[in-house]
Amino acid sequence: VQPDVNVSVNLDAKKRSVENQYEVMTKLNIESKNKEGGDVLFVLELEYIGVFSIEGVPEDQLHPFLLIECPRMTFPFLRRIVSDVTRDGGFPPLNLDNIDFVAIYRNELARRQAEAAPQQ
Repeated sequence: VQPDVNVSVNLDAKKRSVENQYEVMTKLNIESKNKEGGDVLFVLELEYIGVFSIEGVPEDQLHPFLLIECPRMTFPFLRRIVSDVTRDGGFPPLNLDNIDFVAIYRNELARRQAEAAPQQ
């Protein structure tokens, strides 16, 4: 069996009712298929939410902070969960590579700008 692993990452943040608190959600969708034949070996979906108290971050830097730095802080915990779940499921532990949250943030900004641009 030769696994082909595809990982997609989605991020979201929202303000909580408590002052200066935010929920930051990192959602991973992981699908592993056998390279020979394309049979699905496993699908793992994980939503991990961190609650952050944030003070002293300028308003114009808050959005990137929430969607870059907060997921970066929670990522080691997500990586451990993925490794444990795949191992406990009878597969070799899946050790995720580091995720470039800056690139994800920039890609999402570019996508939103393209959607907002007038169609010609």
